[in-house]
Formats: sequence, structure tokens, C-alpha cells
Amino acid sequence: MKSEHEIQNEIRIALSQNGCTMFRANAGQVTTRDGRQFYGMPKGYPDLSGFRNVDGKAVFIEVKNEKGKLRPEQITFGNFLKSQPVLYGVARSVEEALAIVNNE
Repeated sequence: MKSEHEIQNEIRIALSQNGCTMFRANAGQVTTRDGRQFYGMPKGYPDLSGFRNVDGKAVFIEVKNEKGKLRPEQITFGNFLKSQPVLYGVARSVEEALAIVNNE
């Protein structure tokens, strides 16, 4: 079984080759080696975000492997994004991610 990190990289590359500009986002709080706190995106923020180059439409993709489940904060954030004029979805493969950005 592929890791979510592997799937995430495959999706990022495939979307870049198919007319999107995508970025990986870190969410939550991390303690650095020297003890400082680093705050990333809010909890629940999708793994990948960016835009379709052709029209600038915002794209947000939560990446999961075949056994991965959404955490409560990911469900909440996803429900918020579904109420906005953006493209959002959960992808477990490149094919599912392409379907999200192609609005299928």
C-alpha cells in the first residue's frame, strides 16, 4: 500500500502536468529541534492547494491512502470548502485528483 506522502507527490506532479499549480501545506503546530513552535495552516486544511492555470479557480485536495479516514477537523474544513466557489475533494489516486480539478 502506498503512503499518503507518495500519493500526494504523484498527485502534485500529475496536476502540474495537467494545467494546475499546486502547493503542499502543513497544518497544525510543530515543535522545531531547538524548541520553537511553528504554526502552519489551520487544523483540517487540505494537503494540497493551488489553482487551475486556465481560469485561476482555486483547488483544494485532501489526500488519503486506501485505508485513510478523515479526521473531524478535516471534515469540518471540507464542509466549509464545499460551501465556497472552489474545487475541493478527497483523492486517493491521481485519477481521483484529476476528476476533482476537471469538475467531474
